[in-house]
Amino acid sequence: MNLIAENPGNISGWMTDHEGRLRVAVTTDGVNSSLLYRDQEDKPFRTLITTNFRDTIAPLQFTYDNQRLYVSSNLGRDKQAIYEYDPQLGKEVKLIYENSEVDVSVLLTSDKNKKITGIAYVTDKLHYHFFDRERKEIQQFLEKKLPGYEVSIASMNREEDKILVRTYSDKSRGAYYYYDLHNGEFKKLVEVSPWLKEEFLADMEPITFTARDGMVIHGYLTLPRTDDSKSLPVVVNPHGGPWARDVWGFNPEVQFLANRGYAVFQVNFRGSTGYGRKFWEAGFKQWGRKMQDDITDGVNWLIQKGIADSKRIAIYGGSYGGYAVLAGLTFTPDLYAAGIDYVGVSNIFTLLETIPPYWEQGRQMLYEMIGNPKKDHDLLQSASPVFHADKIRAPLLVAQGANDPRVKKAESDQIVETLRQRGVDVKYIVKENEGHGFRNEENRFDFYREMEQFLAKYLDGMIC
Repeated sequence: MNLIAENPGNISGWMTDHEGRLRVAVTTDGVNSSLLYRDQEDKPFRTLITTNFRDTIAPLQFTYDNQRLYVSSNLGRDKQAIYEYDPQLGKEVKLIYENSEVDVSVLLTSDKNKKITGIAYVTDKLHYHFFDRERKEIQQFLEKKLPGYEVSIASMNREEDKILVRTYSDKSRGAYYYYDLHNGEFKKLVEVSPWLKEEFLADMEPITFTARDGMVIHGYLTLPRTDDSKSLPVVVNPHGGPWARDVWGFNPEVQFLANRGYAVFQVNFRGSTGYGRKFWEAGFKQWGRKMQDDITDGVNWLIQKGIADSKRIAIYGGSYGGYAVLAGLTFTPDLYAAGIDYVGVSNIFTLLETIPPYWEQGRQMLYEMIGNPKKDHDLLQSASPVFHADKIRAPLLVAQGANDPRVKKAESDQIVETLRQRGVDVKYIVKENEGHGFRNEENRFDFYREMEQFLAKYLDGMIC
């Protein structure tokens, strides 16, 4: 082996050209990122562009002549789009594909034919846009053979005539199939989770609603398998991150709750990623405010449509989702009958004080996104549930890993102690051998067993 490069400590990614030569690197200091490039492996890297965390220019691969780069970029625009980037000119020279609704960052290619064949992106579900007729026809054939599933090509042989196909859905972890383009052979290889019976599982449907300030919010609603879809008990399930998003597909927690008779409501509140820079930045310094308002507005939308029984609504989430649980019980105490906080934040000050060493370089970025403990002291205090716990009336279940490096156990200790002093019903589960979320099977069984009993008690749901 020959050493061709060494990471000085700030390189977060490398990329080779189509000949396997290492020619691109991405560096970061936690806030700013730089795209580095070299014409040959024996030349030094040079910086093409430096951006802060609000901007993105992510290299995807080289063009097939190894002279330019395909990148996903939001420079000078709201949504990330695919461009051809000329490293000699230091700029984007050709727009390949853009979508008006969401960021685009997935490129489909043919190494055999040395060309890009399409784009994949996620709006409500996974969608494709093709530049190549043959690749489009393959996709159409596969989707016709496998209706009701998201279908993707997992792998091909070098000749690209033997294909490994993967399916996904909301009621299944999917399966693998084999497809031979020459002789037309198509066969199922294996189910990923054959024990899951789709006929007993619930449909996840994409939804949209309008928040109080006019912003359009997307999400997913899973209704239990029942003849009556009105006045249902509901579990609101805000995602963690918060800089992430929910997507359509199999979610074991969602199916677990729907199986017990609950409608499950997932909201991609402002601050969620994938919907462009404006939507993402609309969540900056909005913990407990507009981000929470989006969740609240979604719940009220469910009530207005007659889907939710206003007296039987609970909120459950992990990490930032756990914060949203506490914020929901604190700032909208009349909305929820119960809450389940899973490794959630109760005090934003202590969250920021206990940033783990591997996050240290991103501290200033977090201050911009969440708030600076000194400059934004009043903002953070008003948004930290622990300082307003006197408003919480609904019963609460709290689950925490004792060794959590991201959301320290003290976050849960604070809110539990404060509520218990007021006589609020709090069930507290602490697992000594867990970190940020439960990974050990026996602990997950304990947690979901407690969740099932807790929700049955306060939402009048089922125990299986």
